[in-house]
Amino acid sequence: MRAARLIKMVLLLQSRPTMTAAELARELEVSERTVTRDAQALSEAGVPVYAERGRAGGYRLIGGYRTRLTGLARGEAEALFLSGVPGALREMGLEDAASAARLKVSAALLPSLRDASRTAAQRFHLDAPNWFREPRTPESLPAVADAVWDDRRITARYRRGRDEVTRELEPYGLVLKAGVWYLCARATGTTKAAGIADGGLEDPGSGSGSGSGASYRGYRVYRIDRFAAVTAGEERFARDDGFDLPAFWADRAEEFARSLLRSEVVVRLTARGLRTLPHAVDAPAARAALEHAPAPDPDGWVTVTLPVESEEVAHGQLRGLGPEVEVLAPGTLRERFARDARRLAELYGTP
Repeated sequence: MRAARLIKMVLLLQSRPTMTAAELARELEVSERTVTRDAQALSEAGVPVYAERGRAGGYRLIGGYRTRLTGLARGEAEALFLSGVPGALREMGLEDAASAARLKVSAALLPSLRDASRTAAQRFHLDAPNWFREPRTPESLPAVADAVWDDRRITARYRRGRDEVTRELEPYGLVLKAGVWYLCARATGTTKAAGIADGGLEDPGSGSGSGSGASYRGYRVYRIDRFAAVTAGEERFARDDGFDLPAFWADRAEEFARSLLRSEVVVRLTARGLRTLPHAVDAPAARAALEHAPAPDPDGWVTVTLPVESEEVAHGQLRGLGPEVEVLAPGTLRERFARDARRLAELYGTP
């Protein structure tokens, strides 16, 4: 346990010029006193850890000290080669760079671990797109990826239906969701096409939208396959260090899912229907319904109010629950299920 912590401490100090005892304690999940003892142990073992006192002080490595990766266990080495997504790297134009990096890592490993990349690739493979969808790489993706890496502003023509909008963007990050690439960016200027109004909350699947959190105000999401053209300038932008791409995407995805649920239906469910509901409807809708579910009635049925996108969508989703659900309201949806029941009775007859 301590040996792993000491190795992590050295790697942390290699990655940053100086770290305070408090920062190291937080990263290593130990006390500052333990950090002091670990630094002393590393120094006694020949690792040149130097402690600077004072307000701007901290721990650092001196003499350009670097450790080789010979301390990796086989499982760690194989996990390292699994960290990349080959298809995504290829689509972003980074396949050659990733291959060179893997070769350099392999050269630094012990001879007994140099087959880690092969053994990992033989056992695990990521196929991101959905079933029955032919994956297509957006033509603009490599240019957008370059701009994301270099923090360079881009000018993009974005298709909105039959029209196009030209936007000036600060590209912050890329997200690959179910085979579709999205750009998370901050809009700095917009030239509107005729009949197109900019702004407003829209979903990632159909356009752009601003995040609901105050810290993400002004950031938007764009489907890259709807960029008609992208031009990257030479000007770089100052990245907001507080921007958290995974947190922003989770916020937008949840907001998008909630924004679709514009209607409500009232249903009765059996115990089996309750268990199956999260698999039949959208996850946010199921959570909202089950969070406020009352106790079962004497017959074991539970009545809930379910948020839905529309009556048409609710009909298609709830139909999969069969006799485990009864629609109470609205009356028009209940009548749809009554017609379904009559048609089924006509098809199968009375046993």
